[in-house]
Amino acid sequence: MLTKQLRLAIAPAAFGILLLAGPLLVQSGPVQAAEIMPHRALYSMSLGKANGEGGVTGAGGTMAYQWGESCNGWTVEQRYRLKMAYAESADVSISSNFVTWEAKDGLSYRFSQKETRDGGTETEIKGDAKLDGPGKGGKATFEKPDDKSFVLPAGALFPSAHTMMLIDKAKAGENFVSKQVFDGATVENAVLVSAVIGPKVEPDPEAAKKSTLLNRPGWRVRLAFFPADQKAEKPDYELGMLLLDNGVSRDMVIDYGDYAIKATLDDIEPLPKAGC
Repeated sequence: MLTKQLRLAIAPAAFGILLLAGPLLVQSGPVQAAEIMPHRALYSMSLGKANGEGGVTGAGGTMAYQWGESCNGWTVEQRYRLKMAYAESADVSISSNFVTWEAKDGLSYRFSQKETRDGGTETEIKGDAKLDGPGKGGKATFEKPDDKSFVLPAGALFPSAHTMMLIDKAKAGENFVSKQVFDGATVENAVLVSAVIGPKVEPDPEAAKKSTLLNRPGWRVRLAFFPADQKAEKPDYELGMLLLDNGVSRDMVIDYGDYAIKATLDDIEPLPKAGC
């Protein structure tokens, strides 16, 4: 799934939506755990909306996303190039590469991010995190930029585990879940992510013509990413997407209030599953 890294990279440096949950719905019977299909996807990014208050007048770029599998873990690579246009300042071009590895038991995580703005200044974030056990806290250490560390809260999840948890909750008929998630995309502790899960969406025959990966049911999911400061009442931003039951996101909208960035799926291909 999309990490917080994308939001911070494309938002203007000078700028930093409450969700209403419906009643909890639970269906009876056993629920199958999420069966993730490794894949590589290419998205085009554009300006979804702009009300003028943020000064954003245009946006365009591409994002390549790869979710791979090994015998003991998940690998994710998210690369994008994006150009943001503003009414009263120069355009900004951003290039970013974010790579992670996450153990299948959900207890270990490594992350590395490199970002360049206008072909000049490059920033790098790199480190690892470990949890002491399922449902327990742990520690995250940043090797770059300043060897900073955080004590992760009990119950925190890493990104792949969080996505699979959302799919499992959706299969169970739940429509609201809130979890602390650590992704290492910014030098901060785990953040609260609240999700509203909509009704089940059946496969779209037209989308399925592109790939068998898209011939799957899914759910409209709306995620609210709150600041690390637990006193904050409103999220930094929201992410809406059509999340399929195999882990594929068919489309995404990253909403900052003043403007939104839309990511549209252009191409997708399967990757080998681990033969273990």
